[in-house]
Amino acid sequence: MFETTAASTQETLELGRILGGFLKEGDVIALFGDLGTGKTVFTRGVAQGMGVEGLVTSPTFVLINEYQGVLPLYHFDVYRLEESDEILELGYEEYFYGEGVTVIEWADKILDYLPEEYLGVRLEKTEPLEAQGRRLVFEPRGERYVKMVEELIKCAFTGN
Repeated sequence: MFETTAASTQETLELGRILGGFLKEGDVIALFGDLGTGKTVFTRGVAQGMGVEGLVTSPTFVLINEYQGVLPLYHFDVYRLEESDEILELGYEEYFYGEGVTVIEWADKILDYLPEEYLGVRLEKTEPLEAQGRRLVFEPRGERYVKMVEELIKCAFTGN
């Protein structure tokens, strides 16, 4: 586990961008956090790091947005699901185990359907509630994601 603080929206975006540069086919990033904690901002950064051009928006009403960068980016927002098994209707396996990278906002709503290995990222507003400050906790599940977080730390904090 690795925890850091982003003092601004730009820093949250930058952490996502750095992470996006490490992602490979089949990677799954599960985002956890309340409304307004920066999940979509972080995802925008991931998309930038993957070479996605254009506006990345939260797919709250359509549930999935697909973007093309170096690899396809599948951006899920499962906030509106009332039951976790509703994810089955979306054919989630094709995305989670497909040719692209999957980022899931509100991943806590579908915990039973997440793959065994993934990178969890918990975003929280910092105390006191600063306008843009966020705490990000990276929780790797699996060796690939442990190494990914080690690389993120190296790049984000040493400039390598």
